[in-house]
Amino acid sequence: MVRLEPRLVTPRWLSPAMTIAAVGVALVISGAIIAFVGGDPVASYLHILNASFGSVGVLSDTLVKATPLILTGLACALAFRMRLWNIGAEGQFLLGAWGASAVVLVPLVPAGTPGIILIPLMMAAGMIAGAVWGLIPGVLRARLGVNEIITTLMLNYVALAWIQFWVFGPWSQGGFQQTKPFPEAAWLPRLTDFADIVPAFGGLTVHFGLVFGLVAAGLLWLFLERSRFGYEIRLIGDSPRAARYAGIDIGRRLIVVFAISGALAGLAGMSEVNGAVHRLQDHISPGYGFTAVIVAYLAKFRPGRVVVAAVLFGALILAGREIQPSGVPAMIQGIILFTLIVGDVLVRYRVRFDRDGGAAAGAAATASGAGG
Repeated sequence: MVRLEPRLVTPRWLSPAMTIAAVGVALVISGAIIAFVGGDPVASYLHILNASFGSVGVLSDTLVKATPLILTGLACALAFRMRLWNIGAEGQFLLGAWGASAVVLVPLVPAGTPGIILIPLMMAAGMIAGAVWGLIPGVLRARLGVNEIITTLMLNYVALAWIQFWVFGPWSQGGFQQTKPFPEAAWLPRLTDFADIVPAFGGLTVHFGLVFGLVAAGLLWLFLERSRFGYEIRLIGDSPRAARYAGIDIGRRLIVVFAISGALAGLAGMSEVNGAVHRLQDHISPGYGFTAVIVAYLAKFRPGRVVVAAVLFGALILAGREIQPSGVPAMIQGIILFTLIVGDVLVRYRVRFDRDGGAAAGAAATASGAGG
C-alpha cells in the first residue's frame, strides 16, 4: 500500500530543493514530448537561452516581457499568501490597461498635458480600475462566502468582453481592434530614449515599468514581513482559526488584500499599454495573468523570488514563440505547474510504502475479535 503521511518537521532545504527538482523534471518531460513530435529538445532549449539571454538586446526584450509578469505575479503572490486563490489577475490586468487608456482616450485631461502629470494620472487610473475589479470577488467572498476561484475566473472573460467593446466600438481606429496611439507624453521612458547621454542604451526597449515592478516587489516584501497588517495576512493564511481566536477581522483583511492584488495587476496593465504597446488592443495580453499564477507558485509567494521567476517566464514567452507561437511555451508552463504541485505535496507529506499493510490490518482485526 502507498500512503501519504504528514511530515511533523519539514527540513528548510526540502522546499527549494523540491522546487528545483520539479522544474528539472518538467523540462525533461517537455523535452521528451518535443522529441516525440520530431523536434530536438537540446537545440530547442539552447535556442530559448540564446534568444532570450544571448545578447544585451534580447535581454532587454526579455525584461520587457517580464515586467507585466512581475506585477501580476506579485498580485497573485499576495493573495495566495493569505490562501485566497485569485485567478483573476488577467481580468484585473485588462481593466488596468483600460483605466489608463481612458485618461487619454475619453479624454479625462486636456490634450497637451505634460507627461509628468499625465503618467501619474494613468498609473492611478489603472490601479483604481484593477482594484475595483479585484474588490468584486473580494466582497462576494467576504460577505456572501462565494468561492473566489469561480468569480475571479469568470470575471476574466467579462473584462475581455469589456475591452473588446471599446476597441471594436467607441475607441476603434478605423474599425480595427485597436485604439489610436497615445500621445508621446503618455509613453513610459525607455532606455533607448537616453541613448544621447549613454550611447550603449541605443535600441534597448526596457521601459520604466520595470522600475514599477522592482519597487512594488520591495514594498510588498516590507508590507508582508515588517508590518502588523502583513503579519495578520500571513497568520490568516497559515491558520484562520488562530487568526479568529486573536480577534482579527478576516473579512475586512480579505477585501483589502483583493483590492491591493487587483491594483498591482492593474498597474501591470498600465505599464504594458504605456511602456510597450502605446495603445489599447484586443489581444494586449498573451495570458500574463494566467502565467502569473505559475510565477507566484514557483516563487513560493515570495516577492523577491517573483522577480526571478518572472524573468525566466518572460524568456520562455519571448523565445518560445520562435519555436512555436503558442504550443511549446504553454505546454512547458503547464507541465511546470503540474510538477510544482506534485513537489509541494511531497514537501508537506512523506510517501510511505506498506508492503504488509493488508496482513497487518487482518492481524489487528483478529486480535480485536479475540479480545472481545
